Amino acid sequence: MTLLSNRPSRRFLTLDVFTDSALAGNPLAVVLDADRLDDVAMQKIAAEFNLSETVFVLPPEDIAHRARLRIFTPTQELPFAGHPTVGAAVLLGLLDGAPTGSFTVEERVGLVPCEVAITGDGVGEATFSLPRLPERVGALPEASIIAAALGLVDSDIGFARHVPAQYSAGSPFALVPVASRAAVDRAANMKVGWDAAFGQVKRGSAFIYCSEPVDPAHRFYARMFAPSLGIGEDPATGSAVAAFAGAVMDHETLGNGEHRIVVEQGYAMGRPSQIVLTLTVADGALAKATIGGKAVLVSEGRLFA
Repeated sequence: MTLLSNRPSRRFLTLDVFTDSALAGNPLAVVLDADRLDDVAMQKIAAEFNLSETVFVLPPEDIAHRARLRIFTPTQELPFAGHPTVGAAVLLGLLDGAPTGSFTVEERVGLVPCEVAITGDGVGEATFSLPRLPERVGALPEASIIAAALGLVDSDIGFARHVPAQYSAGSPFALVPVASRAAVDRAANMKVGWDAAFGQVKRGSAFIYCSEPVDPAHRFYARMFAPSLGIGEDPATGSAVAAFAGAVMDHETLGNGEHRIVVEQGYAMGRPSQIVLTLTVADGALAKATIGGKAVLVSEGRLFA
């Protein structure tokens, strides 16, 4: 028996992204056949799902591209985000039915080329090239102000050559290096003092990281807080790692060639995620950067809205 069978509906699916295990990684809702939804309806639906992001798939403006994506948090639209791009790309690859594929999706930040490989039943991997290379876009306040906003002490802030700063690859983030994984795990949004530390960053999102991963084969361990987006803590944030590529270029010593860096996120939430950042360096400068990861289908349904 199908309830509400006479009401108009559209298909949606959920995936867990930056993992190949259901109920890990970062959950994502993808709404198909969204071309008849207006901005207000999309925002209300994203609030209803109440996940970090919800993606709406629309026909592309250029038929040479695979689809146009619009990305919403529970409170606002984003021009670009990593886990929605990876998850939507894997879903589009699953719908296409081919084991591998290459296509371009349209996002508000610009065109995003994607490479997809289907690796199992409802499981795939996607990599996308950053539509905009990262850049340092501003400073952050002194360590004592940042530490107070995160419930840390001044000595927890910074390690090696890494210092706090604002970076963006389409979406801006406060990037806060922290001395140890224990300090990253102690960090919290203290609310009082948050605006003083991060209010100058558009959307006030803070990506906190250290160089002590859980898996020694990986490179960094991170958490991300975005209270102004309706996201207390995000299990995996590809757009933050895209911005973080700028900090890696500024503070690490990378020779020419390709560098694969795995960033762990979500472990403190019980949602372990692995985000693969690949940097191509030529003549000492960043020539290309990609974000990649796996995604697994979790649920499918009909949206009566």
